[in-house]
Amino acid sequence: MAKIEGIRIRNFRVLKDIILGKLWNTKSIKPLTPMTAVIGKNGVGKSSLFDAFGFLADCLKFGVEEACDARGRGGFQHIRSLGSKEPIQFEVYYREEIKARPITYELSIDIDDSGRPYVARERLRQRRSGQKRGQPFSFLIMESGKGLAWNGEVEGLMEDQDMFDLDQFLMGLQAEEKSNKELIELQDKRKLGIATLGALKQHPRIASFRQFIEGWYLSYFTPDAARSLPLAGPQKHLNIHGDNLGNVVQFIEREHPSKFKEILARIAEKVPGIDRIETERSPDGRLLLRFNDKGFDDPFYAQQMSDGTLKVFAYLIMLEDPSPPAFICVEEPENGLYHKLLEVLATEFRAHATGKRNSSQIFVTTHQPYFIDALSPQETWVLEKQDDGFATIRRASDDNIVNAMAEQGLPLGSLWYSDYLERG
Repeated sequence: MAKIEGIRIRNFRVLKDIILGKLWNTKSIKPLTPMTAVIGKNGVGKSSLFDAFGFLADCLKFGVEEACDARGRGGFQHIRSLGSKEPIQFEVYYREEIKARPITYELSIDIDDSGRPYVARERLRQRRSGQKRGQPFSFLIMESGKGLAWNGEVEGLMEDQDMFDLDQFLMGLQAEEKSNKELIELQDKRKLGIATLGALKQHPRIASFRQFIEGWYLSYFTPDAARSLPLAGPQKHLNIHGDNLGNVVQFIEREHPSKFKEILARIAEKVPGIDRIETERSPDGRLLLRFNDKGFDDPFYAQQMSDGTLKVFAYLIMLEDPSPPAFICVEEPENGLYHKLLEVLATEFRAHATGKRNSSQIFVTTHQPYFIDALSPQETWVLEKQDDGFATIRRASDDNIVNAMAEQGLPLGSLWYSDYLERG
């Protein structure tokens, strides 16, 4: 399963320049853990960090201009860091599998003379087999919609990021040198190169990275959406709003009947009161989720469930996906939950992320101490706002005192509540 080992975000709202985890040129830094939680006070940039992943996924799906306007972002000038004239930049360092050579994806988004956002630069890089140090080789490099892609598993081009002139290189390229390269020119420079080339069989590394991002699950779950009455019909995966929850339950019930009973038994242990869950088709073809409470003979429906109970049920169903997404990102899962359920939910997230089979990398933003009681300092990052209004981030395990206290059995949430984690 693919995994993000590190990410750098520049000029995105209050995230002027932050790095989480390991990049290709930070060898001594430990990579992100399978389960990662980012904590911090209100207004420090947790929502911006969550939306940075959503923005990157939307850039692939819609193109950069539409992504700037999607989900109420308000356009490029509203999401670029205040006062900055530099491009919005992302650097994602990931592995397709444990033993695979890491790949770096770099994306730079700027505005043209008419104020329209476009892809200023895009690059995919990977070190050669056996190469332990030095710069990785680019196998996709594009500027303003033009560039080169290397076919298959061909290693690519070594170039200096600051000095390399792509236009000059393309002009000097001899015909015999083009045998393993593909000259690229997109009709629309607002679209990502990986969106087009990732659909072609001759570019397997690009295709793998595109599929990785396409498979991200970013939870915009709302209980009201989950209470909607969708048309009956099984669906394999929970969507980002959760309004197909009943369809997913129907899919698991139909395709994995024995596993479905196990799932319900496990959920019943975690969510107080639930004894049995079933699906029911209404006369007009809508799908109802029917719950049986341990203390009552008559069932009740999702429309009658509390927000917290419905949310926990949806998250647990998401974790039971037979083919889960490689990356799950959840913003403030604690909203609407009874505090004793938070540690249960965090434990379930962590168990799924660290599992050997069908696991996902899970990234959570939270401001609840109870949630991180189940986590270690290595899995927890502290986001803080500085005097200049921009955010900084650090691992809780960077503090030796925090490590020592956690090793003595003090819960991390209690340390946070007692101001041991935040410096400001």
